[in-house]
Amino acid sequence: MTEQTDPRAGAPAKTAMATTGHHRTAPERPPVANPNAAPVLVKLTPPFSVRVSQFLWILSFAVGGFTVVYFFVIRQTQLPLIADVVRGVADSRAEQTYETAAEVVFWIVFGVMVAALLIQITLLVSFMSRRPKVRWWQLGTLVVQVLLLLLATELVAIGERGQPLRLLLAAQCGFVLLALLCSVLPNAIAWSARQHDIRRGPQF
Repeated sequence: MTEQTDPRAGAPAKTAMATTGHHRTAPERPPVANPNAAPVLVKLTPPFSVRVSQFLWILSFAVGGFTVVYFFVIRQTQLPLIADVVRGVADSRAEQTYETAAEVVFWIVFGVMVAALLIQITLLVSFMSRRPKVRWWQLGTLVVQVLLLLLATELVAIGERGQPLRLLLAAQCGFVLLALLCSVLPNAIAWSARQHDIRRGPQF
């Protein structure tokens, strides 16, 4: 009998030999995240300068709250001294007029203290929420506090118990100034301008 050889038997070997001279490139791995995924809002930790500014604001609130309480406690002591200051301006009025004027001056200063403190607390919340132009309003409250310090020095922060009041008002202004300086550092400005922290796609 004549042995027949199947011509297809050597086909795989010939194909393998023909391909040994070529380098096969592995297919690219599919990306883990979809670059076309919708943006996702995330909450990141604020920069260090922002956190320092927030801490200084809180310190100023603590000092301001203590100042308001202290000023109210020394009210009865300061009213006669305030009346003397008013009397020095015009000494031809009745005594009751000076007492009433002293009461008016005291409550005006007290009201400005409380209002400035509450406004600054509200503005800090807006600042941490990255509302635009909040720093200008915060700067305005600092100007008011400096004017209040000058006014209080002349009218209400007088006498023996007036000295601590002046120091407290000055310390509050100092903390506010430092807080504002920290809030205008470059990374704090960039954090506020970004308004939202966004990333694309899910995190793995």
